[in-house]
Amino acid sequence: MYFVCRWREESPFGKRVVTVPDATVLQWFRRCWDRNDPDEWINAELGGDAYGLSSVFERARERNLSRPETVDELRTLLHRHLWVEGDDEGAFIRLSEHALRVRTDDDEVDLAYYLIDEDAVVTSPDRLMYLLHDTWPLPADAAEPGAVFTHDVRVRTIRCTRLVEPDSVFSVRLSWDSPDTGRNLDLAGAIVFPGLSLPGLASYLRGIDAPVIQRWPCDARLLWALVASGDNCVGPALERYARLPGYEASPAGIDRVPTHEAAHREIRRLLPSQSHSKSRIRLNPHIGQVARYIDGFFGFDQWFLFDTRWAAAHPDLARSLLHYANHWDPWQA
Repeated sequence: MYFVCRWREESPFGKRVVTVPDATVLQWFRRCWDRNDPDEWINAELGGDAYGLSSVFERARERNLSRPETVDELRTLLHRHLWVEGDDEGAFIRLSEHALRVRTDDDEVDLAYYLIDEDAVVTSPDRLMYLLHDTWPLPADAAEPGAVFTHDVRVRTIRCTRLVEPDSVFSVRLSWDSPDTGRNLDLAGAIVFPGLSLPGLASYLRGIDAPVIQRWPCDARLLWALVASGDNCVGPALERYARLPGYEASPAGIDRVPTHEAAHREIRRLLPSQSHSKSRIRLNPHIGQVARYIDGFFGFDQWFLFDTRWAAAHPDLARSLLHYANHWDPWQA
């Protein structure tokens, strides 16, 4: 079984993935139920803290609560005794037979943690493969021209007029500032540029006028500003992104500049001479991926740009990445 913590981790993917020996979520909680020091035990068992998880074990010791015998009993105990922040509607603790999903916050950022058994992994790879992936970078091989990729995940579409390619480019930026929603786990979904492949994205963006991008989502506007007039691919733009300092990567007022040249000047004004040594970047013809190191507190944020040919070669990984950008609960439609 797997434990995953989606938080401020020292991992390029911003998550911690740990294997635990139990076959089910219920078995894991039963094994952990009577630990003398829940915080210390969780840190040792799960490779670090999971904010609030120890609360249910502490309450069990304080009140001499019996081990749960069934999933229903465990669900009741979790809803009564597991501490989560901001759960006004009782929707942040979600337990099924094969998976536990919990959302909370640490007063700085939102976080989520998960316990997922092997049955769930086998039956839902299109929702879980990216969540469980912990080796940088993602694979880079791509399918042949003409390959097809389908999905049913909510995305935000940039209407690219007069483009006739059958492919699409998908943009997934996973950040702490989340300018389109205000909270990092109130997710707006990936962005898709239909009619393009990744090698043609930079030239398309260079030709877009400033008034058009005012209607675009923030991440699309940021990508537009990162591309320079002489860029023939998006690699240099992602390299610039990796160099941007700080928690909020997008310059203020980028949607109000009069021209693409002016927007790009704003980007260049912010750039240090080089990216942080911990930042990671991998550029391939059909996927570009960046893990931008912010600092020792926030760790990394991520940006993935991939097209249909990459997604067709890795359909479950691509769909699960789209789910990851769409909702903190991978089973949420």
